[in-house]
Amino acid sequence: MFRILTQISNILWGTPMTIVLIGTGIYLSIRFGFRYNFRKIKFHFQNTFGKMFQPGQGTGSVSGFAAACTAMANTIGVGNIGGVASALVSGGPGAIFWMWISGLFGMSTKACEIILGQRYRVKYNKSMDEYMCDRSFVMRNALGWKTGAVILAFACFILGPWTCCVQTEAVTSSLKEGFQIAPILSVSVLGLTCFLTIFGGLKRISSVMEKVVPFMALVYILGGLGILIMHITIVPQAFLLIFKSAFTPMAGIGGFAGATVRDAIRYGVARGLYSNDAGTGYGMIAHASAKTDHPVRQSSWGWGEVFLDTIVVCSVTALSLILTNVYIDYPNISSARLTTVAFKVAYGQAGGWFMAIAIAVFAWTTIIGMYYSCEKSVNYAFGDTEQNKLATKIYMIYYMLPCVLFYNIKADSLWAMTDILSAIYIIITLIFIYSKQKVIMDLFHDFWFRFIPEKEAGLNPEPVVFGKEESEYE
Repeated sequence: MFRILTQISNILWGTPMTIVLIGTGIYLSIRFGFRYNFRKIKFHFQNTFGKMFQPGQGTGSVSGFAAACTAMANTIGVGNIGGVASALVSGGPGAIFWMWISGLFGMSTKACEIILGQRYRVKYNKSMDEYMCDRSFVMRNALGWKTGAVILAFACFILGPWTCCVQTEAVTSSLKEGFQIAPILSVSVLGLTCFLTIFGGLKRISSVMEKVVPFMALVYILGGLGILIMHITIVPQAFLLIFKSAFTPMAGIGGFAGATVRDAIRYGVARGLYSNDAGTGYGMIAHASAKTDHPVRQSSWGWGEVFLDTIVVCSVTALSLILTNVYIDYPNISSARLTTVAFKVAYGQAGGWFMAIAIAVFAWTTIIGMYYSCEKSVNYAFGDTEQNKLATKIYMIYYMLPCVLFYNIKADSLWAMTDILSAIYIIITLIFIYSKQKVIMDLFHDFWFRFIPEKEAGLNPEPVVFGKEESEYE
């Protein structure tokens, strides 16, 4: 099974997928005038992290920050810890450079997802008081592909929970490494607490995420910066190794088997994608519920999430692994457990305890954030009906089953399966983006060349309302 999954994953993540994904990011960055990359950093910062504690203006279900935290629950998690370690072990230090590249141009791709989610969202009134959107809503509302939308919805909510096995594997392995806690105990507590949170719906999920995600991310970043300070004299060498290995093969050394440039690109782009979700369509799901006066203003989080996730958190993990040399000294360890070992090397046993807790919390938030994404496919399949209420409750149980029952599958197999599903999601999302380029660019120009000047002039126009009642699409 592992060989089959790996072969499929390698085919999907071969040269064509890499070219398509990064090429799309470059193309969109050019079309946006690099506003989501480096030209309007001050504006994006003010409209994201600068407004974290403001309720938001316009129509929606939760604040823009709460929606972003729900999205970041998917992005800032085990992908930043286990995913980076997996990329480093398989692709060498050069994979980190290509992870940065995928993140830099992925900012524009993710902005497109958020704009589409806001533009084609719907309001459910009968079964739940909530604005929502996902790939199926866009497929039907934007392209009119009703049959395909139903098939996609069923595929997403059936297969989606299986990607969370990566999270539970990371939790059980790290807690065993840090505290010698039996996997059956840790996965039982994880499953119960996740279920109690998702049972409360969007309001409880977003409320928990906006408290836990920023705090845990800050604590983890500080822990990683401590390792950088301990090894400050060789930090320049670590960066040099990353840049050099991105363009030249790295020979085997110690327990590291070596890696080609192709390996660096393949694993860097794939793990970068899993970490920041740019191109998978998850961005349109979480941000569709946000209160905002314009879709393009909410799309600033396309910059904010990817910057925090890939440029900051992933870099902290990568440098911690390289500076402590664990990817060479511990050849039989990979995924999140390797990052745990790196912190133990730096801080002693206390570092292992810290990482065990960090990974457990990150995985916990990711499982909850992923549930919200999968639930939208259930909502689409059953519509704004009474049956939707019952289906949603039943689905909570189904969603948790793979997480708690299949935590002991080999990590490499789980990552291969996750890569396969991510590739499928990307293909679908890119079809949406290219098909609705005109809509995206019209909204983009409406905001940057009309809306912003009016705001600066103090005219304060009426908030733009996006999203229709579900019945209007029937």
